[in-house]
Amino acid sequence: MTRSPSTPLTPDDPNETPAAVRRIPVLPVRDTVLFPHAVLPLTVGRESSIQLIESLGEERTIVVAAQIDPRLDAPRPDDLHRVGTLATVHKVVRMPNQSRFVFTEGVSRVKLTRFSQTEPFMVAEIETLEDVVPPTDLGFEALVRNVVEQFQQIVAESPTLSDELRTIAANIEDPSRLVDFVGSSLPFLTTDDKQQLLETPGVTQRLEQLNKLLAKEIEVQQLRTKIQSEVQDQVQQSQRDYYLREQLKAIQKELGEQDETQREIEDLRQKIEAAGMPEDVKKEAMKELNRLGRMSPMAADYSLTRNYIEWLAVLPWAKSSGTKIDIGRAREILDEDHYELKKVKDRILDYLSVLELKPDMKGPILCFVGPPGVGKTSLGRSIARALGRKFQRISLGGMHDEAEIRGHRRTYIGALPGQIIQSIRRADSNDPVIMLDEIDKLGRDFRGDPASALLETLDPEQNNTFRDNYLDVPFDLSKVLFICTANMLDPVPPPLLDRMEIIPLQGYSEEEKLHIANRYLIPRQIKENGITAEQIDFPEEAVRHLVRHYTREAGVRKLEQVIGTVCRKQARRVVEGKTEKLVVTKDILKEFLGGIQVRVDTEVAERVKRPGVAVGLAWTPAGGDILFIEANKMKGKGGFTITGQIGEVMQESMQAALTWVRSNASVLGLAEDFNKDLDIHIHVPSGAIPKDGPSAGVTMATVLASLLTDTPVRPLTAMTGEITLSGNVLPVGGIKEKFLAARRAGVDTIILPAENRQNVEEDLTPEMMEGVSVHYASRIEDVLDVALPLLKARPDTQVAAQNSAAANA
Repeated sequence: MTRSPSTPLTPDDPNETPAAVRRIPVLPVRDTVLFPHAVLPLTVGRESSIQLIESLGEERTIVVAAQIDPRLDAPRPDDLHRVGTLATVHKVVRMPNQSRFVFTEGVSRVKLTRFSQTEPFMVAEIETLEDVVPPTDLGFEALVRNVVEQFQQIVAESPTLSDELRTIAANIEDPSRLVDFVGSSLPFLTTDDKQQLLETPGVTQRLEQLNKLLAKEIEVQQLRTKIQSEVQDQVQQSQRDYYLREQLKAIQKELGEQDETQREIEDLRQKIEAAGMPEDVKKEAMKELNRLGRMSPMAADYSLTRNYIEWLAVLPWAKSSGTKIDIGRAREILDEDHYELKKVKDRILDYLSVLELKPDMKGPILCFVGPPGVGKTSLGRSIARALGRKFQRISLGGMHDEAEIRGHRRTYIGALPGQIIQSIRRADSNDPVIMLDEIDKLGRDFRGDPASALLETLDPEQNNTFRDNYLDVPFDLSKVLFICTANMLDPVPPPLLDRMEIIPLQGYSEEEKLHIANRYLIPRQIKENGITAEQIDFPEEAVRHLVRHYTREAGVRKLEQVIGTVCRKQARRVVEGKTEKLVVTKDILKEFLGGIQVRVDTEVAERVKRPGVAVGLAWTPAGGDILFIEANKMKGKGGFTITGQIGEVMQESMQAALTWVRSNASVLGLAEDFNKDLDIHIHVPSGAIPKDGPSAGVTMATVLASLLTDTPVRPLTAMTGEITLSGNVLPVGGIKEKFLAARRAGVDTIILPAENRQNVEEDLTPEMMEGVSVHYASRIEDVLDVALPLLKARPDTQVAAQNSAAANA
């Protein structure tokens, strides 16, 4: 009885089996195929298999069959291949773990027909499979020889196969036995390949299958040999280079010479000795240098360690500028580079004086605060020149990584020290002037807060042991003069602000801009645009016209730009052949720059002609500015509307102004319930610009009084001050900037809080105040007396004021 490969092997009733059929015990094995005439040691550990081995009698014959799925621990008949090998058990060895070590020898191929027993072990009826040997011809002979040669080639190139196998294969004459021998001898054949060879009855087909498997293995061996050869060549080259390098070292040592690496290490050693490092830093540097000397230049960490040591060696640990302090010379340099700025210059000269008396003093932390274009950055450069020190500038605008200040740790690829240490190295001295520009524009995100990293840097009590993340050793920053710049202080964190000495830089007056333009801007722009002073002339009237009608700013940056434009126009005329000297006039400015861009006199005068319009003064980061406030009334039911993108504080000032006007209606000659049938609307033009603050309170009260009494505000008058419900006028800040803005706008009368008189006397010079009348007010009535002079002349308000005074008496 036979079955197809798809027919399951199931045990039959033993009573139906003829007596002539042989029943043989079946030993299932995992991942193993036993070929006829091959000896195979097997480890038997399953309980059923041990019982099978123990039950063998004198015949000691079994069938070895491979499992289809080797993972099964208790295979059934359906789990075995249908072709196995009849084998003889020669020896059984009992192992300490109760398993058996069985030596078996294959006898012949057999097919399992039916199973007569499955417990405690399987017993099956078998049918011997005879080899199908074809007639010998040239093709068959060539196939046999090819198999033998390929097998011998594989054995010769394999380090794990014995050379005796080549001789044995050459002496086997039976082709069937040859295939079985080769199949059992090759470890690279898979279980499926071996089983397929076992199941194939035709010798020719088996030879062809084996030939393909051997050809594939030869190709794999050749590729493997090629790869191994390439690797071996690389290793040998590396070893050769190493041996040659070692020999070169030995030769150089005998000749008293040094190789490049040793010279580099010796140079670093000398730099460390000459750097003047503190003892603990020098100890760390020498430790790293000794480690570098033991490393191969090919090592991954070699360049990283060398760079670290170089950073330590080139820093100016004990190197200072060493310039002798000359107060007179410093004053000359400061005056030469900058006009006015008396407070800043006095502070620098004070510092120099103390430094001369106490050379080991700690450097101050200065912070220049002022609008753009007033010379904060250039002042730092001038201070460094006056001190005779190197100048380094670090732009903090947009910086949002704390590592930019403190550096990266050496474990990161491409790590470097922070900007502070890099600036020290570039300056090549331990006492440079370092400017931290735009400190109010520091960023902050998930990478850290640079402002917090600056706390240690800008603290004289801590920065003498500043520890950069990359260096990881303390560096003394106490001799460095740090100068910060900012346009405004609001974004600067209070702890950082507390460590700095604030020096405000206010905007320039028209006269100051004239001086600056003539002394600095015009000569610089003439030089930068390739012309000479003989080819262009800027009369004072033309410069004043530029300042007044083409720029409106606290600084002089825009002024320099328009001067540069005029110089470029003249440069073009020179190139075109017009070599006569150009005298700049108003007509020339109109031709080069277009019509005037700032109308100062007429704008204020025209807009305040009607009642309900007044001019206030405001402070901005770019300097002072004038602020028009307008009011209107219409029939309604007592509504009050506020527009112009007003902040909460400014809205409250408007409410306070309206409350004061309503509570003092009789004094102003108004009915007590004047707003019963009116709606009032206050608007602050330039509605796209946010506005806030209390300093426009007196202006709002004046606007309401002007509107409701139908009295226009005095022409060319501006005012500032905070108002209270009781009518008091409180002081405000930014007086100089506001005053200069009013003057630029053509204002000739300014009303200020009485408590700001001291600011006017300290910050404003007589030249600035020339042509401007300043009135001080402590009550809103003082403001109205100046701003609404026509109101006092009206009979109704005179009678109302007398009645109010009598009532108060």
